[in-house]
Amino acid sequence: MKIFSLFTAVVLCLAAPARGQVEDFDSIKLYTLKNNSGMTVKVTNYGAIITSISVPDRNGKMADIALGYNRVEDYINAVDKPYFGAIVGRYGNRIAKGQFTLNGETYTLAKNNGENHLHGGVIGLDKVVWDATLVSPTKIELTYLAKDREEGYPGNLNIKVTYSLNNENQLIVDYLATTDKATPINLTQHTYFNLKGEGTGTILDHELMLNARKYTPVDQTLIPTGELAAVAGTPFDFTSPKPIGRDINQQHQQLEFGGGFDHNWALNKHGKENQLTLAAKVYEPESGRVLEIRTTEPGIQFYCGNFLDGRLSGKSGKPYLHRGGFCLETQHYPDSPNQPNFPTTILKPGEEYKSTTVFQFSTK
Repeated sequence: MKIFSLFTAVVLCLAAPARGQVEDFDSIKLYTLKNNSGMTVKVTNYGAIITSISVPDRNGKMADIALGYNRVEDYINAVDKPYFGAIVGRYGNRIAKGQFTLNGETYTLAKNNGENHLHGGVIGLDKVVWDATLVSPTKIELTYLAKDREEGYPGNLNIKVTYSLNNENQLIVDYLATTDKATPINLTQHTYFNLKGEGTGTILDHELMLNARKYTPVDQTLIPTGELAAVAGTPFDFTSPKPIGRDINQQHQQLEFGGGFDHNWALNKHGKENQLTLAAKVYEPESGRVLEIRTTEPGIQFYCGNFLDGRLSGKSGKPYLHRGGFCLETQHYPDSPNQPNFPTTILKPGEEYKSTTVFQFSTK
């Protein structure tokens, strides 16, 4: 079978299918969203992955700022499974010891992150083929049925994720799900950003603001302790913009546990549950690019590419260096099914799971 060196807008063929992950390889396609401002977003229905986000710098020069690959087989066969650009779930982030109890029944999940469960399991939503409908040149809908006991979770979960691109350079991600049994759900988008351009050095000089006065400390396996701790006086204080690298090497137990920043921040919602509120803002001084994130979610996971180490090379052929990309994953808190004091993530029959996150791109 012919191998395409680049994704195209036609069916992608695979040279070495990964057993157990994909059954219908001919159904994997790439779609391009483009607005009147020239911004483009490319999406594949494998894992609902955003493979590319091209935006201008302050001088109008375009660059792809999303880490990822040119070939679909690289997403399937990548070492370390970094989840570049994917929708992760049915539960994004970690569940302690791969289990939870719901309505008196204990459910056992894969332990795919040490002794814990991470991002939906061995074959999570990032490793399946979604049904895709290109609604318009700027909007795509992706749907997937996660069957009862798939990866150990209860309930048939019908999921729809919509990517919409408007002329204000906003990428809007809408999530919708229903279930026939009570089940935990915590979907998020896992794009790694480098606002200088993918493969262009580290992100340590990016200036980050997080709209959060508290975060959830973790144990050495990155499971929250249940505490909501103040960020004031710690390296975790991003309430005012500062370079990501400024405090990353401080001696702090939480930084040791995460290998750097890999934690959940509790957003300042001011009683605005389920309403869009500012979560984060990132500025890259060299290019002038700005990323601003608003979400209906109560938390955001900031991860600064601690496990990137140069072994993976991206679309430009350049290695992705240690801390060569960052993720800002809007979410409910990690391990919520086992943490009764955290906002609930349980979806019940007759209810709808709804969530929205807006990625706004601009320059200054």
